[in-house]
Amino acid sequence: MLAQNRTSLNPTTFLLLGIPGLETAHVWISIPFFLVYLLALMGNFVLIFIIKMDSSLHEPMYLFLCMLSVNDLMLSTTALPKILSLFWFNDREISFKACLTQLFFIHSLSTMESGFLLAMAFDRYVAICNPLRHSTILTHGVIMALSLAIVLRGIILLFPHPFLLMRLPYCKTNVIAHTYCEFMALIKLACANTKIHRFYGLILAFLTGGLDFILIICSYILILHAVFHLPSKKAKLKTLSTCGSHVWVMLVLYIPAFFSFITHRFGHNIALHIHIFIANVYLLIPPMMNPIIYGVKTENIWGKFLKVFTNTYV
Repeated sequence: MLAQNRTSLNPTTFLLLGIPGLETAHVWISIPFFLVYLLALMGNFVLIFIIKMDSSLHEPMYLFLCMLSVNDLMLSTTALPKILSLFWFNDREISFKACLTQLFFIHSLSTMESGFLLAMAFDRYVAICNPLRHSTILTHGVIMALSLAIVLRGIILLFPHPFLLMRLPYCKTNVIAHTYCEFMALIKLACANTKIHRFYGLILAFLTGGLDFILIICSYILILHAVFHLPSKKAKLKTLSTCGSHVWVMLVLYIPAFFSFITHRFGHNIALHIHIFIANVYLLIPPMMNPIIYGVKTENIWGKFLKVFTNTYV
């Protein structure tokens, strides 16, 4: 039976419950989790290698994609090793400081993920709506400045999270009903008024993922407007195909992210194991799917992949 701490105001350790109600199936659940993590590692390493080694891919779209892959590797590695350790060895214990560190990296890297998708949408907007100025607008200096801004936004906005949680008293229990440390999961354990903390989390969600999503939608409305004014059907299809990969990646990220966000705050009648499973999908699937989607749907990357690993073009 899991130990609970109902007296300590500052627990030194927490116990991760895993997926509530499915504890007996943890070993079986770990198999797809491990395979997805392995695919994410392999896919993103290959993508980074191909883009780094081929100078013809040192263009804004592929440079942002390379940074997205680095971010995906860090995001999945922040959570998955501990989750697998929990599933395989029943290693539930995590220190308070390690929990806050994991929480910070998961949330800040998720914010950066959204930022890189916004940067890629901006690149597609400039390439399609203002192609003659694409190379002068998105210079290497601008790309580095945008990337630095995305990283700093993720660090600065999420930096207060651990310190806000550190100051809260935890006297309900030290058991976290989750597979990893997550802001809302810890807030629920506090025995203090957390309205300000919840409001801060809500504002952050809007200023990062929410605002990014709105700007991405706006960019694609402008892109579609430009595409439908092209003279030929062939030109329209060719232009739209260059955006196809990005749209799929965006859907893979934002659909589970918004579902997880909404169910955490408003889906009180939804079973807890569904909450937790969707939260894991949000961390697992995008890092795995991003290199697959871009590798298959982007002709340049697919061609370079075949050249590197088979020495032939198909």
